[in-house]
Amino acid sequence: MKTPPLTTAQMIEVDRLMIEDYGINLLRMMENAGRNLAELALRMLKEAGRGKSVAILCGAGNNGGGGMVAARHLHNRGAGVHLIRVGDSPLKEIPARQWKILSNMGLRDERDFNLRDANLIIDAMIGYGLQGKPRPDVAAFIERINASGTPVLSLDAPSGLDTSLGAASKPIVHARATLTLALPKVGLLTESAIEAVGDLYLADISVPPELYRHLGLDVEPLFLEDTIIRI
Repeated sequence: MKTPPLTTAQMIEVDRLMIEDYGINLLRMMENAGRNLAELALRMLKEAGRGKSVAILCGAGNNGGGGMVAARHLHNRGAGVHLIRVGDSPLKEIPARQWKILSNMGLRDERDFNLRDANLIIDAMIGYGLQGKPRPDVAAFIERINASGTPVLSLDAPSGLDTSLGAASKPIVHARATLTLALPKVGLLTESAIEAVGDLYLADISVPPELYRHLGLDVEPLFLEDTIIRI
Protein backbone atom coordinates (compact mmCIF):
# COMPACT_ATOMS: atom_id res chain seq x y z
CA MET A 1 0.00 0.00 0.00
CA LYS A 2 1.46 3.34 -1.08
CA THR A 3 1.36 6.03 1.59
CA PRO A 4 3.64 8.84 0.41
CA PRO A 5 4.64 11.16 3.24
CA LEU A 6 3.65 14.82 3.34
CA THR A 7 5.79 17.79 4.23
CA THR A 8 4.29 20.28 6.64
CA ALA A 9 3.80 22.71 3.75
CA GLN A 10 1.90 20.04 1.82
CA MET A 11 -0.32 19.31 4.82
CA ILE A 12 -1.14 22.99 5.12
CA GLU A 13 -2.14 22.91 1.44
CA VAL A 14 -4.27 19.78 2.00
CA ASP A 15 -6.16 21.60 4.74
CA ARG A 16 -6.62 24.67 2.52
CA LEU A 17 -7.88 22.69 -0.46
CA MET A 18 -10.24 20.65 1.72
CA ILE A 19 -11.89 23.85 2.93
CA GLU A 20 -11.70 26.14 -0.08
CA ASP A 21 -12.06 23.75 -3.03
CA TYR A 22 -14.06 20.83 -1.65
CA GLY A 23 -16.16 22.49 1.02
CA ILE A 24 -15.06 19.99 3.66
CA ASN A 25 -14.76 22.42 6.51
CA LEU A 26 -12.54 22.29 9.57
CA LEU A 27 -15.36 21.16 11.85
CA ARG A 28 -15.98 18.09 9.67
CA MET A 29 -12.28 17.22 9.57
CA MET A 30 -11.99 17.69 13.33
CA GLU A 31 -14.98 15.43 13.93
CA ASN A 32 -13.46 12.72 11.73
CA ALA A 33 -10.10 13.01 13.47
CA GLY A 34 -11.56 12.95 16.97
CA ARG A 35 -13.87 10.02 16.31
CA ASN A 36 -10.98 7.96 14.95
CA LEU A 37 -8.81 9.02 17.87
CA ALA A 38 -11.44 7.77 20.30
CA GLU A 39 -11.72 4.51 18.38
CA LEU A 40 -7.99 3.84 18.52
CA ALA A 41 -7.99 4.74 22.21
CA LEU A 42 -10.68 2.11 22.81
CA ARG A 43 -8.65 -0.46 20.90
CA MET A 44 -5.67 0.32 23.12
CA LEU A 45 -8.00 -0.14 26.11
CA LYS A 46 -8.99 -3.58 24.75
CA GLU A 47 -12.30 -2.28 23.33
CA ALA A 48 -13.65 -1.40 26.79
CA GLY A 49 -14.45 2.14 27.83
CA ARG A 50 -16.50 1.42 30.92
CA GLY A 51 -14.35 1.30 34.02
CA LYS A 52 -11.35 2.83 32.24
CA SER A 53 -9.84 6.24 32.95
CA VAL A 54 -8.55 8.43 30.11
CA ALA A 55 -6.70 11.73 30.59
CA ILE A 56 -6.97 13.98 27.54
CA LEU A 57 -4.56 16.91 27.34
CA CYS A 58 -5.79 19.53 24.87
CA GLY A 59 -3.98 22.54 23.46
CA ALA A 60 -5.67 25.71 22.24
CA GLY A 61 -5.49 24.87 18.53
CA ASN A 62 -7.09 22.42 16.15
CA ASN A 63 -5.11 19.48 17.52
CA GLY A 64 -6.66 20.21 20.89
CA GLY A 65 -10.07 20.35 19.22
CA GLY A 66 -9.56 16.82 17.93
CA GLY A 67 -8.80 15.71 21.47
CA MET A 68 -12.01 17.37 22.65
CA VAL A 69 -14.04 15.45 20.08
CA ALA A 70 -12.40 12.23 21.27
CA ALA A 71 -13.31 13.18 24.85
CA ARG A 72 -16.98 13.40 23.89
CA HIS A 73 -16.96 10.00 22.17
CA LEU A 74 -15.07 8.29 24.98
CA HIS A 75 -17.42 9.77 27.58
CA ASN A 76 -20.37 8.45 25.57
CA ARG A 77 -18.71 5.01 25.50
CA GLY A 78 -18.51 4.87 29.27
CA ALA A 79 -14.91 5.90 29.90
CA GLY A 80 -13.98 8.15 32.79
CA VAL A 81 -12.69 11.21 30.92
CA HIS A 82 -10.37 13.65 32.66
CA LEU A 83 -10.06 16.74 30.50
CA ILE A 84 -6.94 18.88 30.90
CA ARG A 85 -6.64 22.24 29.18
CA VAL A 86 -2.97 22.94 28.46
CA GLY A 87 -1.63 26.48 28.29
CA ASP A 88 -3.25 29.88 28.73
CA SER A 89 -3.67 30.88 25.08
CA PRO A 90 -7.27 31.58 24.03
CA LEU A 91 -8.97 28.70 22.24
CA LYS A 92 -9.33 29.03 18.48
CA GLU A 93 -12.88 29.37 17.17
CA ILE A 94 -13.68 25.72 16.36
CA PRO A 95 -11.94 24.22 19.45
CA ALA A 96 -13.87 26.78 21.53
CA ARG A 97 -17.11 25.29 20.17
CA GLN A 98 -15.93 21.81 21.11
CA TRP A 99 -15.00 22.96 24.62
CA LYS A 100 -18.47 24.46 25.09
CA ILE A 101 -20.04 21.13 24.12
CA LEU A 102 -17.93 19.35 26.73
CA SER A 103 -18.85 21.96 29.33
CA ASN A 104 -22.54 21.40 28.53
CA MET A 105 -21.93 17.68 29.13
CA GLY A 106 -20.52 18.43 32.56
CA LEU A 107 -16.85 17.84 31.75
CA ARG A 108 -14.46 20.32 33.33
CA ASP A 109 -10.78 21.21 33.26
CA GLU A 110 -8.90 18.96 35.71
CA ARG A 111 -5.38 20.36 35.53
CA ASP A 112 -4.40 18.76 38.83
CA PHE A 113 -5.50 15.24 37.83
CA ASN A 114 -2.80 12.68 38.64
CA LEU A 115 -1.80 11.20 35.28
CA ARG A 116 -0.60 8.04 37.01
CA ASP A 117 -4.24 7.27 37.80
CA ALA A 118 -5.21 7.05 34.11
CA ASN A 119 -5.25 3.87 32.02
CA LEU A 120 -4.40 5.95 28.95
CA ILE A 121 -3.24 9.49 28.19
CA ILE A 122 -4.26 11.20 24.96
CA ASP A 123 -1.77 13.86 23.87
CA ALA A 124 -3.62 16.48 21.80
CA MET A 125 -1.45 19.44 22.73
CA ILE A 126 0.53 20.31 19.57
CA GLY A 127 -0.17 19.38 15.96
CA TYR A 128 1.98 19.42 12.86
CA GLY A 129 2.82 23.12 13.06
CA LEU A 130 5.47 23.08 15.79
CA GLN A 131 8.69 24.92 15.01
CA GLY A 132 11.34 25.07 17.68
CA LYS A 133 10.70 24.07 21.26
CA PRO A 134 7.31 23.87 22.98
CA ARG A 135 6.38 26.80 25.19
CA PRO A 136 7.34 26.38 28.86
CA ASP A 137 3.74 25.74 29.97
CA VAL A 138 3.38 22.93 27.41
CA ALA A 139 6.85 21.57 28.18
CA ALA A 140 5.84 21.19 31.83
CA PHE A 141 2.91 19.00 30.84
CA ILE A 142 5.14 16.95 28.53
CA GLU A 143 7.40 16.26 31.50
CA ARG A 144 4.38 15.24 33.59
CA ILE A 145 3.20 12.84 30.88
CA ASN A 146 6.58 11.16 30.52
CA ALA A 147 7.02 10.87 34.29
CA SER A 148 3.61 9.20 34.73
CA GLY A 149 4.53 5.86 33.16
CA THR A 150 1.01 5.73 31.65
CA PRO A 151 0.64 4.64 27.99
CA VAL A 152 0.21 7.60 25.64
CA LEU A 153 -1.68 8.00 22.38
CA SER A 154 -0.63 11.15 20.47
CA LEU A 155 -2.79 12.87 17.87
CA ASP A 156 -1.03 13.61 14.58
CA ALA A 157 2.43 13.82 16.20
CA PRO A 158 3.94 13.48 19.66
CA SER A 159 4.00 16.95 21.19
CA GLY A 160 7.52 18.29 20.84
CA LEU A 161 8.24 16.78 17.40
CA ASP A 162 8.97 18.96 14.37
CA THR A 163 7.05 17.05 11.69
CA SER A 164 9.03 18.64 8.87
CA LEU A 165 12.48 17.68 10.12
CA GLY A 166 11.79 14.84 12.52
CA ALA A 167 13.70 16.84 15.10
CA ALA A 168 12.79 15.92 18.66
CA SER A 169 12.82 18.80 21.10
CA LYS A 170 13.59 18.45 24.77
CA PRO A 171 11.16 17.56 26.17
CA ILE A 172 9.08 15.48 23.76
CA VAL A 173 6.18 13.16 24.49
CA HIS A 174 7.15 9.49 24.28
CA ALA A 175 4.02 7.87 22.89
CA ARG A 176 3.01 4.22 22.83
CA ALA A 177 1.16 5.03 19.57
CA THR A 178 0.59 8.01 17.29
CA LEU A 179 -2.49 8.53 15.12
CA THR A 180 -1.59 10.81 12.24
CA LEU A 181 -4.08 12.28 9.77
CA ALA A 182 -4.48 12.32 5.97
CA LEU A 183 -0.98 10.97 5.18
CA PRO A 184 2.12 10.45 7.36
CA LYS A 185 4.21 13.56 7.87
CA VAL A 186 7.83 13.16 6.77
CA GLY A 187 9.19 13.87 10.25
CA LEU A 188 7.28 10.95 11.75
CA LEU A 189 9.25 8.50 9.63
CA THR A 190 12.77 9.66 10.51
CA GLU A 191 15.12 7.61 12.65
CA SER A 192 15.25 10.33 15.27
CA ALA A 193 11.45 10.27 15.70
CA ILE A 194 10.81 6.53 15.96
CA GLU A 195 11.21 6.25 19.71
CA ALA A 196 8.82 9.12 20.42
CA VAL A 197 6.23 8.14 17.80
CA GLY A 198 5.77 4.51 18.89
CA ASP A 199 3.36 2.51 16.72
CA LEU A 200 2.24 4.71 13.83
CA TYR A 201 -1.37 4.68 12.63
CA LEU A 202 -3.14 6.66 9.93
CA ALA A 203 -6.74 7.91 10.16
CA ASP A 204 -9.22 8.78 7.44
CA ILE A 205 -10.40 12.40 7.59
CA SER A 206 -12.16 12.06 4.19
CA VAL A 207 -9.51 13.60 1.91
CA PRO A 208 -10.67 12.96 -1.68
CA PRO A 209 -8.17 11.15 -3.96
CA GLU A 210 -8.61 13.98 -6.46
CA LEU A 211 -7.03 16.36 -3.97
CA TYR A 212 -3.90 14.23 -3.73
CA ARG A 213 -3.70 14.02 -7.53
CA HIS A 214 -3.89 17.82 -7.62
CA LEU A 215 -0.74 17.83 -5.47
CA GLY A 216 0.98 15.36 -7.80
CA LEU A 217 0.71 12.47 -5.33
CA ASP A 218 -0.21 8.94 -6.36
CA VAL A 219 -2.21 7.61 -3.42
CA GLU A 220 -3.98 4.27 -3.62
CA PRO A 221 -7.27 3.82 -1.73
CA LEU A 222 -6.06 3.48 1.84
CA PHE A 223 -9.15 2.82 3.90
CA LEU A 224 -10.84 -0.04 2.10
CA GLU A 225 -11.25 -2.13 5.25
CA ASP A 226 -11.00 0.33 8.14
CA THR A 227 -10.83 4.07 8.86
CA ILE A 228 -7.64 3.45 10.86
CA ILE A 229 -4.64 1.61 9.41
CA ARG A 230 -1.21 0.68 10.78
CA ILE A 231 1.75 2.20 8.94
